[in-house]
Amino acid sequence: MADNVEKQTGSQHVETSNDFSETKAARIAAAEEHQTTLWQALKTNKKAAMWSILLSTTIVMEGYDVGLIYQFFGYPSFARTFGAYDLATKSYQVSGPWQAGLANGANAGIIIGGFANGFLSQRYGYKRVCLGSLFFMNWFLFLLFFAKSRTMLLVGQVLCGLTWGVFATTGPAYASEVTPLALRGYMTCYVNLCWAIGQLIAAGVLYGCLGLNGAWSWRFCYAVQWAWPLPLFILILFAPESPWWLVRNDRVEDAQKALSQLDNKGPDSHRQTLAQITRTLKMEAAIESGSSYFDCFKGTDLRRTEIICMTFAGQVMSGSAFAYGPTYFFEQAGISVNNAYQIAVGGTGIAFIGTVLSWFLLTRFGRRTLYLGGMCTLTCLLLIVGIIASASSSSGAKWGQAALCLLWLFTYSTTVGPICYTIISETSSLRLRAKSVCLSRNVYNIANVIANVIEPYLINPTEGNLKGKTAYFWFATSFIAAVWAFFRLPECQGRTYEELDLMFHRKVPARQFGTYEVDPYENEIELEPRKE
Repeated sequence: MADNVEKQTGSQHVETSNDFSETKAARIAAAEEHQTTLWQALKTNKKAAMWSILLSTTIVMEGYDVGLIYQFFGYPSFARTFGAYDLATKSYQVSGPWQAGLANGANAGIIIGGFANGFLSQRYGYKRVCLGSLFFMNWFLFLLFFAKSRTMLLVGQVLCGLTWGVFATTGPAYASEVTPLALRGYMTCYVNLCWAIGQLIAAGVLYGCLGLNGAWSWRFCYAVQWAWPLPLFILILFAPESPWWLVRNDRVEDAQKALSQLDNKGPDSHRQTLAQITRTLKMEAAIESGSSYFDCFKGTDLRRTEIICMTFAGQVMSGSAFAYGPTYFFEQAGISVNNAYQIAVGGTGIAFIGTVLSWFLLTRFGRRTLYLGGMCTLTCLLLIVGIIASASSSSGAKWGQAALCLLWLFTYSTTVGPICYTIISETSSLRLRAKSVCLSRNVYNIANVIANVIEPYLINPTEGNLKGKTAYFWFATSFIAAVWAFFRLPECQGRTYEELDLMFHRKVPARQFGTYEVDPYENEIELEPRKE
């Protein structure tokens, strides 16, 4: 009996010793994350940055096609193929219902693909699901290219949307898990840069194809999309899986191999990082258990879900359906087709520059300040556009509205657009990362569907014909989003995932997040597993 007691005591001593060793290693890894500068992180984690950039580049395809479909509504050859002649305007027009249907076809697919990705990524990993989506997208593009009716085009939009839903949610989730704290904001912001790149290419291709005759004018634009799937598929084959996903699925040895493919720090640093990952996942399990979509709405995760969903929905509420791709609005305002598409090319270039600029502003001002400041500025710009449209219909007023839309686009691309991806990637809990990102993206998609139903009826000359006065509606929704951000959006800059878990567990008010002091290692008792 004495021997048994001695064995049990010895076993408990070893277990306690192991726990202490893991905690010490995790503390070292967390301290190193806080002390590492941007350039040090780039030097030691350049492979992680490269793989993150590669997977996020799949979003270029979504940005490209979304840029196409919105700008196609004012495209002469597209309108002749899929629209009808309108006597009032003496031109071919795609009707309001079909504009809404074609724009929302892709969104419907993205919603389904996004929700499915929440399950698929959790089970099969980010890499394999991304590869499967690239394979299927290569074949779905045939429907868009050979479309002869609006119905066939709509089916193609829905099927391609399934794959875009995967890309849109995999990019920020993967980037947030493979890059260290110093790089996390930049790599997640890169997602929006991919959107801007896709839309810049789309605007350039559209303008370049204006001179082509017949259906080839718009079909060539769809054919360009075949340039991406195969090269990306081959490159992503060699990408490492997320170490966080591997540890969550009890593949610790594979996680250590993945870390060696992501940085050049050496085995000792990898053991410390694995200890930090393991401890963070244990902390989340102690605070809240479960990893289903329903768990996103329980306990502390309910607040996190509200933040990421409203942050993403804010992109739509800020007036993106009206001002982000304003080619059709410019045409309805009386600007010529050539000038409208020239402005569109310039606008997407502005979006690209704005997103790059956001990288420099991110560290200086933080997430909350950029998002809230951007939303307030966008709200004011929309109000001014509406006032100008109400006051005058002169040529100068039309160009004034165009200039303000470009200023809106620059502001959006510097603040709300890119910072959104950083916020949703940091705020979601690790065990629910895939599902939380998918859920927030689908809230955005649902909001976008609603916006794409409303916008054509407001601006289309065969419907409301409000032209620039449409900005009043989006001013109201943008104002609501700005008020929400002021009271509910926390500042997560410079926080490790352990610190964020503890701060949400303690219910720290949003406006105190930036200055709140927390040490995840100071109180182990606080993290006792919850009772079912």
